[in-house]
Amino acid sequence: MTEVPPQRGDEAFEGLLEAPRFEDGKPMLLAGLRGNYTITTMGEIPALWQRFVPYIDKVPGRVGRVEYGVCFPLMDGFDYMAAIEVQSFEGVPSELNVVTMPSQRYAVFAHRGHITKLQETCRAIERDWLPKSRYSLGLGPAGFFERYGESFDPKVGEGDVEVWVPIR
Repeated sequence: MTEVPPQRGDEAFEGLLEAPRFEDGKPMLLAGLRGNYTITTMGEIPALWQRFVPYIDKVPGRVGRVEYGVCFPLMDGFDYMAAIEVQSFEGVPSELNVVTMPSQRYAVFAHRGHITKLQETCRAIERDWLPKSRYSLGLGPAGFFERYGESFDPKVGEGDVEVWVPIR
Protein backbone atom coordinates (compact mmCIF):
# COMPACT_ATOMS: atom_id res chain seq x y z
CA MET A 1 0.00 0.00 0.00
CA THR A 2 1.40 3.38 -0.96
CA GLU A 3 1.31 6.19 1.50
CA VAL A 4 -0.61 9.27 0.44
CA PRO A 5 1.59 12.36 0.79
CA PRO A 6 0.23 15.15 3.00
CA GLN A 7 -1.68 17.88 1.24
CA ARG A 8 0.19 21.10 0.60
CA GLY A 9 -2.60 22.74 2.56
CA ASP A 10 -3.75 25.15 -0.11
CA GLU A 11 -6.09 22.83 -2.01
CA ALA A 12 -9.85 22.46 -1.57
CA PHE A 13 -10.64 19.53 0.70
CA GLU A 14 -13.24 16.94 -0.24
CA GLY A 15 -15.92 19.42 -1.26
CA LEU A 16 -16.91 20.77 2.18
CA LEU A 17 -13.99 23.15 2.57
CA GLU A 18 -12.72 25.63 0.05
CA ALA A 19 -8.96 25.96 -0.19
CA PRO A 20 -7.79 28.25 2.62
CA ARG A 21 -5.84 31.43 2.14
CA PHE A 22 -2.89 32.10 4.41
CA GLU A 23 -2.53 35.29 6.44
CA ASP A 24 -0.01 36.75 8.82
CA GLY A 25 -2.37 37.97 11.51
CA LYS A 26 -1.61 41.18 13.34
CA PRO A 27 -1.69 41.43 17.13
CA MET A 28 -5.18 42.25 18.40
CA LEU A 29 -6.66 43.29 21.72
CA LEU A 30 -10.07 41.70 22.14
CA ALA A 31 -12.75 42.43 24.72
CA GLY A 32 -15.92 40.42 25.24
CA LEU A 33 -18.00 37.98 27.23
CA ARG A 34 -16.55 34.53 27.88
CA GLY A 35 -18.25 31.28 28.84
CA ASN A 36 -17.34 27.65 29.39
CA TYR A 37 -18.87 24.98 27.13
CA THR A 38 -18.76 21.32 26.20
CA ILE A 39 -19.98 19.56 23.07
CA THR A 40 -23.35 19.07 24.79
CA THR A 41 -23.71 22.71 25.96
CA MET A 42 -22.31 24.52 22.90
CA GLY A 43 -25.87 25.18 21.74
CA GLU A 44 -25.93 27.87 24.46
CA ILE A 45 -23.35 30.03 22.64
CA PRO A 46 -26.01 32.14 20.86
CA ALA A 47 -27.26 33.21 24.31
CA LEU A 48 -23.73 34.46 25.10
CA TRP A 49 -23.85 36.57 21.93
CA GLN A 50 -27.27 37.92 22.94
CA ARG A 51 -25.84 38.99 26.31
CA PHE A 52 -22.87 40.62 24.55
CA VAL A 53 -24.84 42.61 21.94
CA PRO A 54 -25.65 45.53 24.30
CA TYR A 55 -21.90 46.07 24.87
CA ILE A 56 -20.78 46.00 21.24
CA ASP A 57 -21.22 49.69 20.45
CA LYS A 58 -20.55 50.94 23.98
CA VAL A 59 -17.03 49.64 24.59
CA PRO A 60 -14.59 52.56 24.22
CA GLY A 61 -11.95 52.36 21.50
CA ARG A 62 -13.67 49.80 19.31
CA VAL A 63 -11.69 49.03 16.14
CA GLY A 64 -13.71 48.42 12.96
CA ARG A 65 -17.13 46.80 12.56
CA VAL A 66 -16.09 43.15 12.92
CA GLU A 67 -16.96 40.70 15.71
CA TYR A 68 -15.00 37.62 16.80
CA GLY A 69 -15.85 34.28 18.35
CA VAL A 70 -12.69 33.03 20.04
CA CYS A 71 -12.27 29.39 21.11
CA PHE A 72 -9.97 28.39 23.96
CA PRO A 73 -9.48 24.60 24.13
CA LEU A 74 -9.58 23.03 27.59
CA MET A 75 -9.13 19.45 28.78
CA ASP A 76 -12.87 19.04 29.48
CA GLY A 77 -14.41 21.30 26.82
CA PHE A 78 -13.65 24.84 25.73
CA ASP A 79 -14.13 28.47 26.60
CA TYR A 80 -15.74 30.69 23.99
CA MET A 81 -15.57 34.47 23.90
CA ALA A 82 -17.90 36.74 21.90
CA ALA A 83 -15.63 39.73 21.30
CA ILE A 84 -14.71 42.91 19.47
CA GLU A 85 -11.31 44.42 18.80
CA VAL A 86 -10.35 47.44 20.90
CA GLN A 87 -7.47 49.95 20.75
CA SER A 88 -6.62 49.37 24.42
CA PHE A 89 -8.10 47.71 27.47
CA GLU A 90 -8.53 51.09 29.16
CA GLY A 91 -12.20 51.76 29.86
CA VAL A 92 -13.35 48.22 29.05
CA PRO A 93 -16.20 47.40 31.46
CA SER A 94 -15.07 45.16 34.31
CA GLU A 95 -17.66 42.48 33.47
CA LEU A 96 -15.96 41.87 30.11
CA ASN A 97 -12.95 39.61 29.59
CA VAL A 98 -9.90 40.65 27.60
CA VAL A 99 -7.32 38.72 25.62
CA THR A 100 -4.27 39.71 23.59
CA MET A 101 -4.00 37.78 20.35
CA PRO A 102 -0.38 37.64 19.16
CA SER A 103 0.72 38.04 15.56
CA GLN A 104 0.91 34.60 14.01
CA ARG A 105 0.33 32.69 10.78
CA TYR A 106 -3.22 31.54 10.01
CA ALA A 107 -5.01 29.28 7.56
CA VAL A 108 -8.24 31.17 6.83
CA PHE A 109 -11.34 29.24 5.76
CA ALA A 110 -14.48 30.84 4.37
CA HIS A 111 -17.69 29.48 5.87
CA ARG A 112 -20.51 29.37 3.33
CA GLY A 113 -24.10 29.01 4.36
CA HIS A 114 -26.06 29.45 7.54
CA ILE A 115 -24.28 30.04 10.83
CA THR A 116 -25.88 26.91 12.31
CA LYS A 117 -23.61 24.91 9.96
CA LEU A 118 -20.40 26.54 11.25
CA GLN A 119 -19.70 23.54 13.50
CA GLU A 120 -19.48 21.37 10.36
CA THR A 121 -16.84 23.67 8.86
CA CYS A 122 -14.84 23.66 12.11
CA ARG A 123 -15.09 19.88 12.39
CA ALA A 124 -13.86 19.43 8.80
CA ILE A 125 -10.88 21.71 9.51
CA GLU A 126 -9.99 19.94 12.76
CA ARG A 127 -10.61 16.33 11.78
CA ASP A 128 -9.88 16.34 8.07
CA TRP A 129 -7.87 19.30 6.78
CA LEU A 130 -5.39 19.83 9.64
CA PRO A 131 -4.27 16.18 10.05
CA LYS A 132 -3.88 15.77 6.29
CA SER A 133 -2.10 19.08 5.71
CA ARG A 134 1.57 19.77 6.31
CA TYR A 135 0.65 22.10 9.18
CA SER A 136 0.06 21.70 12.89
CA LEU A 137 -1.98 23.89 15.20
CA GLY A 138 -0.05 27.00 16.19
CA LEU A 139 0.57 27.95 19.77
CA GLY A 140 -1.17 30.90 21.32
CA PRO A 141 -3.86 31.89 23.77
CA ALA A 142 -6.66 30.49 21.58
CA GLY A 143 -7.18 27.46 19.39
CA PHE A 144 -8.88 29.39 16.58
CA PHE A 145 -11.31 32.23 16.06
CA GLU A 146 -14.35 33.01 13.98
CA ARG A 147 -14.39 36.37 12.21
CA TYR A 148 -17.79 37.89 11.50
CA GLY A 149 -17.26 40.52 8.81
CA GLU A 150 -19.25 43.66 8.15
CA SER A 151 -21.66 41.88 5.78
CA PHE A 152 -22.61 39.21 8.34
CA ASP A 153 -26.28 39.59 9.27
CA PRO A 154 -26.96 38.06 12.70
CA LYS A 155 -30.73 38.33 12.16
CA VAL A 156 -30.51 36.05 9.10
CA GLY A 157 -27.44 34.06 10.23
CA GLU A 158 -25.54 34.46 6.97
CA GLY A 159 -22.86 36.64 5.43
CA ASP A 160 -19.12 37.11 5.74
CA VAL A 161 -17.85 34.43 8.17
CA GLU A 162 -14.31 33.06 8.30
CA VAL A 163 -12.53 30.58 10.56
CA TRP A 164 -8.92 31.59 11.35
CA VAL A 165 -6.78 28.64 12.45
CA PRO A 166 -3.28 29.38 13.85
CA ILE A 167 -0.73 27.19 12.10
CA ARG A 168 2.96 26.41 12.25
